[in-house]
Amino acid sequence: MIEIIKTEIENCLIINFTKHNDNRGYFTKIFESNFFAKHNLATNFQEIYYTSSNKGVVRGMHFQLPPADHEKLVHCASGHVLDVVVDLRKSSKSYGKCQAFQLSEKVPQAIYIPRGMAHGFLSQEDNSTLIYCVTSSHNASLDTGILWSSLAYKWPIENPTVSDRDMSFAPLAEFDSPF
Repeated sequence: MIEIIKTEIENCLIINFTKHNDNRGYFTKIFESNFFAKHNLATNFQEIYYTSSNKGVVRGMHFQLPPADHEKLVHCASGHVLDVVVDLRKSSKSYGKCQAFQLSEKVPQAIYIPRGMAHGFLSQEDNSTLIYCVTSSHNASLDTGILWSSLAYKWPIENPTVSDRDMSFAPLAEFDSPF
């Protein structure tokens, strides 16, 4: 059974899945096209990829500009992350709002992130692996982000490991959103 829970950010959703346990381990289905279509969620994923991060790594805040923007379904397959989303859609009731979610391999759930949102996370365990399903193909010229530390959000880490690229992004206050 799949359950959808609304969040404080408009159209950003927590999707809870069923975890089937037995003596071999467990099984979890993270996507069912009929269920997603019935609830007006994207079913046309163009790319599926994953990233693995060590404890203390911050990745983000990433998104693609139009026309390569996309919906994202993000699931933690191993480890534990603090997943953060910020709404960049000027017409949204939750424009500029940030929300954080705990994602863990122990809890069968995902975050459904609509177009026009920046996404990032803090890995809270070594070898934390996130699976991403996205509705557009990667476009390097439209792939960008905002500075992770410029959000109205207090990250629970003082000195994370952050890539040079992620550190080079403009702060949220300087970002002129096309969404």
